[in-house]
Amino acid sequence: MNTVLVVEDGLTDMEIISTYLQQAGYYVMSAKTSEEAQYQIDKTKPDVIFLDVILPGKSGYEICRELKTNPQTSNIPVVFCSTKHGDVDKVWGNMLGAEAYLSKPVDRKELVETLQRLINH
Repeated sequence: MNTVLVVEDGLTDMEIISTYLQQAGYYVMSAKTSEEAQYQIDKTKPDVIFLDVILPGKSGYEICRELKTNPQTSNIPVVFCSTKHGDVDKVWGNMLGAEAYLSKPVDRKELVETLQRLINH
């Protein structure tokens, strides 16, 4: 079973995203802060990371940059899920190496299709 880490400090968004992923057959881990995310990544090396942009501690952008410049984690696909969904935000996420950028509220179909594309490619 593929493991997905959801890094999200909002309880409602965490619940929605996790439920969609579990219903699609994925094992879901969660983190609410950058420190928790780093711990989960070091411990389990998830197959995909869903990352909010605005988090306590480091921003999602900072976490993504660190993941993509570290040889041990650079191949883990990162998907941003954020209310910040302007073109500049998406370009910035892309420049940092994220494989996808989803806007909140997250659409179930788009979420599952994005995940399948990243895991099966």
